[in-house]
Amino acid sequence: MSKFLLLAASMLALAAPSYAAAPATTTAAPAGKPMYGTFGFDTAGMDKTVLPGNDFGEYANGTYLKNLVIPADLSSYGMFAKLRDLSQERTRTVIETAAKTNAAPGTEAQKVGDFYASFMDEAAINAKGAAPVKPALDAIAGITDIKQLSQAMGTANRIGIDTPFGLGVMQNIKFPDVMAVYTGQGGLGLPDRDYYFDAKFAETLGKYRTHVAKMLQLGGIASAADAQKRADAIVDLETKIAKAHWTKVESRQVDKLYNPAALSALATTYPGVDWAAMMAAYGIPASGPGAVKEVIVTTPSAVTGAAKLMQTEPLAVWKDYLALRTLANAAPMLSDAIVAENFAFNGTVLDGTPALQPRWKRGVDRTTDALGEAVGKLYVAEYFPPESKAAADALVKNIIAAMDVRLANLTWMDPATKVQARAKLAAFTPKIGYPDKWRDYSKLQIVRGDALGNYLRAIDFGTQHDIDKLGRPIDRSEWGMTPMTVNAYANPLWNEIVFPAAILQAPFFDPNADAAVNYGGIGAVIGHEISHHFDDQGRKFDKHGALADWWTPQDVERFKKLTDKVVAQYAQYEPILGHHINGELTLGENMADLAGINVAYDGYRKALGGTTPPVLDGYSGDQRFFLGWAQAWRTKYRDANLLQRLTTDPHTPNNWRPQVVRNLDAWYAAFGVKPGETLYLKPEDRAKVW
Repeated sequence: MSKFLLLAASMLALAAPSYAAAPATTTAAPAGKPMYGTFGFDTAGMDKTVLPGNDFGEYANGTYLKNLVIPADLSSYGMFAKLRDLSQERTRTVIETAAKTNAAPGTEAQKVGDFYASFMDEAAINAKGAAPVKPALDAIAGITDIKQLSQAMGTANRIGIDTPFGLGVMQNIKFPDVMAVYTGQGGLGLPDRDYYFDAKFAETLGKYRTHVAKMLQLGGIASAADAQKRADAIVDLETKIAKAHWTKVESRQVDKLYNPAALSALATTYPGVDWAAMMAAYGIPASGPGAVKEVIVTTPSAVTGAAKLMQTEPLAVWKDYLALRTLANAAPMLSDAIVAENFAFNGTVLDGTPALQPRWKRGVDRTTDALGEAVGKLYVAEYFPPESKAAADALVKNIIAAMDVRLANLTWMDPATKVQARAKLAAFTPKIGYPDKWRDYSKLQIVRGDALGNYLRAIDFGTQHDIDKLGRPIDRSEWGMTPMTVNAYANPLWNEIVFPAAILQAPFFDPNADAAVNYGGIGAVIGHEISHHFDDQGRKFDKHGALADWWTPQDVERFKKLTDKVVAQYAQYEPILGHHINGELTLGENMADLAGINVAYDGYRKALGGTTPPVLDGYSGDQRFFLGWAQAWRTKYRDANLLQRLTTDPHTPNNWRPQVVRNLDAWYAAFGVKPGETLYLKPEDRAKVW
């Protein structure tokens, strides 16, 4: 499921008609003051000493980025982070109100308030030290055989602990009206397999070994005398697990992730694990309407490799490994000493972030993680009126219509395939703002004063919520994000696009901004998300959400020739000296950017109704459209975070995303881009996928 950003788009449908009717000679900005500049774009943040054709991102955002200081508690900062700050502040208000309210026991307000208050009681948490996690660590210490180790891994998966055999319940990707159990690779303490093998991460790997030793001591798992030796054994085990892992690029091929196996055959197909014990501990029903007979294995060779290690590696090392994973999972809810060490490595070493976030921010995030829709209900009532939801719905429909025209006019897709593509688009379900039906938290127990217990029970509650779906009809009303999330996503299994409430704000959408800026901002992002259903992986799902091959071989061949051009184009970019963008890993997101900006440009021109757009502050309508796109991606990264993203993230770093404009003929005309300028591409070299 591809996640990105999307909601704010729809209010634009209300602004466009009045803008289109404006006299062509006017130079006045829209009525009301926009958040940025005079027409919705911050011209003061530009660097006009840079030619648009040499670096469009720097031209549009250079001064802003030069002056931008990343807050000490963040690894990057930009427009997404600014909106997230606003969302956090608002969420804090509704949570703290709940915490101060003497709510009746069992109510959602009581649970939200008590969860947050328990996390914020720093003195009580510090007084307990590592004691809250000790029962779990003692249970691991008592493991005597593979069956008990397998059971412990099943239990660990229930409460969100990452193990080499990740377990989860979601739709069967070939039969999306049926829920299925999945297992696949996991269990690494570092962000990706490359961190264990690539020379550029050698220093990080060394620091990780030291960090593991410190955590073992803080958790009372090992003494100072033997902590480093045991830590090295854990890291060596993780290195062996990592060796069997699929790469990020390999893991993008969704059709290769579908490998069903009979539950009864797992023990012989993937020997080394007591699968029955693990599944039972996780809570998979063995009988009744939800009984499971089949498991879908996403990364078979990685599971095989980890299963062999269960037999070949010492049980004592496996126990230490699982104890570390258990402590790491609990760390954010424990004493300051454990929190500090956890952050020193994961925050500072891996992301380059100097300072830990204030406790209230961490409390807001943890409360939202645990009781997302209960908090969301309070948030929406305060900050997302019904008219915003209606406006968003209208704009999404407008962009869908523009995408339909694009699909109808494709020259590389067979006519019969285009019919199916348009039928898939017509079957889309856009979700705007917040769920129509809220989750029921009545079975979740929250106890004031039990910070870690509340956190673990909340994760367990979510796991059981998914397990309970087995054998039952699919509820397509559910959401995968909370209303407070500054993001959005496309879900190919439900053929839907989802836009949480918090994204419906400037700079992505501003009702007082010029329409061109809005179309370049949120309009392009809406188009991006829609196009994911037709990209190199999304196109493998039909209009019902089933994994199906509905393109002809000729479609696939022609499509690949076009997308190879996108891969090669992005592979040229070098955000850090010596480290290029991985064009294969980022292909889906880069294609979606290309589709999104094309579809949004079509929508913008259609909204003009044939009139000539006005010139505002010296910028034409087309120039404002492309500047609106660039402004949305203003971001600065710390080097460590940027390197991690280049290794693991399927998205091109935000500050490089404006360069996609070099593929649009209209951009060349708007800014007079000429041969010899850095971004200039000959017309035949421009990527024209959509």
